[in-house]
Amino acid sequence: MFLRIDRLQVEMPLPKDPDPAAAAVVNELMGGRFGEMTTLNTYMYQSFNFRMRDKLRPFYALIANIATEELGHIELVGAAVNGLLYGADGNGKISAGDAPFESTFKSTGAGTNYHLNGPHGIMAVNNLGQPWRGDYIFNSGNLILDLLHNFFLECGARTVKLRAYEMTKNPAARMMLGYLFTRGGVHAHAYALALEKLTGVELKKMLPIPRIFDKEIPECEKFIKEGSHRKLYRFSPEDYKEVAAIWNGPGLDASEILEVVDGPPQGGPQYQMEGVPEAFIPEYHPEELVEIANKLYTAAGGSKA
Repeated sequence: MFLRIDRLQVEMPLPKDPDPAAAAVVNELMGGRFGEMTTLNTYMYQSFNFRMRDKLRPFYALIANIATEELGHIELVGAAVNGLLYGADGNGKISAGDAPFESTFKSTGAGTNYHLNGPHGIMAVNNLGQPWRGDYIFNSGNLILDLLHNFFLECGARTVKLRAYEMTKNPAARMMLGYLFTRGGVHAHAYALALEKLTGVELKKMLPIPRIFDKEIPECEKFIKEGSHRKLYRFSPEDYKEVAAIWNGPGLDASEILEVVDGPPQGGPQYQMEGVPEAFIPEYHPEELVEIANKLYTAAGGSKA
């Protein structure tokens, strides 16, 4: 089962201005071949189908625990896309005859998709609006092969994130990318260590792939100072403690020690954004929705909104 916390994994300020072009680039990180939907579902299905969990517990714990963190990454990418689109739709202040989307979405392929086929927010598509595919999931049942694929997947995801970074100067998008660079590096390193335990092969010597270190990316600096690059968060009150059998010892920088942190990162609050009545529930005016919500809160024994 899963315990959900209503916070983002990292504090991420709401963008000051809408940027549909940046949103389309970031959406690749959701529904692309190397996006968060692929990493999440690959690790999730590997954990579902994992055999001999009692004998291979550290490896099962690693895959299952990272899968849980990926749920938070999907949420983070979703928040980023919503933030980058916020305001592009006029936030409900559109008069008859207006065409506010003509200029904001004109230059972006997926941008038109947000308005024509979606809720003006994140969708399970790539940057071109093409849907995510279930056959991106890889699960062979062979532990070494699955771990090797996961290492490759994290390196591929890092490559795509670097290319996305090169396609936008939007500070909100780049800040989110900086966090995912750092955490993706942890996951690639963790899978390399797991393979080293099983085979003796030191794949960590290949990292980072591509050969651009996080310290060279300005948006990673904050997270490196916080030690995020050497921390493996344990997303369970009691389970997955066995990851410490893999995630230990010196980091890629031999002067730093790897650390398992009990519990998720502190993170930051979810975005609070005004609604777009005609895009969500045309039958109700916003004030009517607040009234309905208050009645539900009261019936549940809570306080009014």
